[in-house]
Amino acid sequence: MGPAQSGNSSETERLLHSVAAGDREIWGDLLARHRERLRLMVSLRLNPRLKGRIDPSDVVQEAFLTASVQLDDYLKKRALPFFLWLRAITGQKLIALHRHHLGKKMRDAGREVPLYAGAFPGTSSAALAAQLLGHELRPSQAAMRAELEARVREVLDSMEPMDREVLVLRHFEQLSNAETAQVLALQENTASKRYIRALRRLKALFMEMPGGIQGLLP
Repeated sequence: MGPAQSGNSSETERLLHSVAAGDREIWGDLLARHRERLRLMVSLRLNPRLKGRIDPSDVVQEAFLTASVQLDDYLKKRALPFFLWLRAITGQKLIALHRHHLGKKMRDAGREVPLYAGAFPGTSSAALAAQLLGHELRPSQAAMRAELEARVREVLDSMEPMDREVLVLRHFEQLSNAETAQVLALQENTASKRYIRALRRLKALFMEMPGGIQGLLP
């Protein structure tokens, strides 16, 4: 199966071919390439009740261990592009941790869970707002930041769940439009339209705010 069929880049295919030939050192390098993206995904989707109790890096490491066990099956079937396969395993680890630590309390966070099939734990508007703003504002602008965070959270909460999820996948998790469409079972043009719509809503908000912060979005 070539890159065009698998959804993997030619470089990823080359590395997977080496892994299939028995080069386990390359396997470690291949996993390391995706560690930070997966760690960010976990950080964004980790329930606020669990922050400080669970290290996102530990979740990713557990996912890598599972991926190592399931590698031979993946190499035979290639049902997903490699990164999306790793992401799916990591998401399942996160779901299991939420169920273990929160149990019935997960119902309280139900509104934060996307509505599409096979949903991962959702992202809170607070986590998204904090990630979006980063450290762009100086400490002396703390009041402005608090106001902006509140307004960003309000806009995010008012979005359709699917639009919000597309925004998370494209802007925060840095998935391509094709990957986003595959994850959400959407047509690529539909995923693109939803992303543009979500960006426009946030950009409109930023344009109203002082300080030139509209540059935070593409």
